[in-house]
Amino acid sequence: MSGLLALGAFALGVVIVVWSTEMLVDGMVGLAALLRAAPFVIAGVFSGLEAENVAVGVVAARDGHTEIALGTVFGGASFVMCVALGLAAVLFPLRVRLPRGILLVVAATPVFAGIALIGGHTSRAAGAALLAAFAAAMTYVVLAMRNQLDRNVDEPPARWWRPVGLTVAGLIVITAGAELIGYGADGIVRQFAFPATVMGMIVTPAAIEAEEVIRQAVPSKRGHHDVAAGNLIGTLLYFVLFNLGLIAVVAPVVVPRQVITLDWPFLIAVTWLATAFLWRGQVSRWQGAILLAAYAAYVTAHVLAA
Repeated sequence: MSGLLALGAFALGVVIVVWSTEMLVDGMVGLAALLRAAPFVIAGVFSGLEAENVAVGVVAARDGHTEIALGTVFGGASFVMCVALGLAAVLFPLRVRLPRGILLVVAATPVFAGIALIGGHTSRAAGAALLAAFAAAMTYVVLAMRNQLDRNVDEPPARWWRPVGLTVAGLIVITAGAELIGYGADGIVRQFAFPATVMGMIVTPAAIEAEEVIRQAVPSKRGHHDVAAGNLIGTLLYFVLFNLGLIAVVAPVVVPRQVITLDWPFLIAVTWLATAFLWRGQVSRWQGAILLAAYAAYVTAHVLAA
């Protein structure tokens, strides 16, 4: 792939993702009204699930690319908590009041992921436990937010098919845009020699999850802070519990020591930091800058270790 083609694919993917995120937000808000559910719930369940991340993780694990497989979990979640949330907050501060129980679930999620790291490999038993934890956590979050935010649900739209069509189309087009971003980024990084850990934990997750910045920023810009929060929490649950559990069940991998000593503790730390910000009902611009600075330190640590 030529460098020019790679740059063009990456730029086109960004444009597509930005455009389709507007469509997805409109669809999710309308779908929430149609189903008499909180927009937070719709965002968490539908927007949090990213087929491309799941596919990359499982295929990489099956093919023996351990760093990339685990990068979709720890690198991807760290990118979302630091860059997606941090940059979006710098641009458009996030203001949302979430039940304390949900914030405790958020804080516990990366800690619980540690059961898959016991013994230096992801066992199938640990994977099954993580999938069960994902089902329980998602059910709790959906029920808690349904009771908390039902009063904010708008009247159902007259044309039921419009929000359904916008949501489905938005998810499909965003996925296509993400594929272009990943394709272009892959072509760009091939021009350089990246160590396996940097490629797995930093470059690949950033390429796959670049659109998460848009998914966080656009809802906040338009005043749908609950949609942004739902996307953030749903994505964390999918990445850390569902993805890691699926990898462990389908294609167990050996866990590099650096994941245990750097990537896992870092994810716990930044998740707790973001939870502390959300505990007070907002992520301000300066708090977003702190998250971005933490990610810069994380990248630096990986580069120095490599």
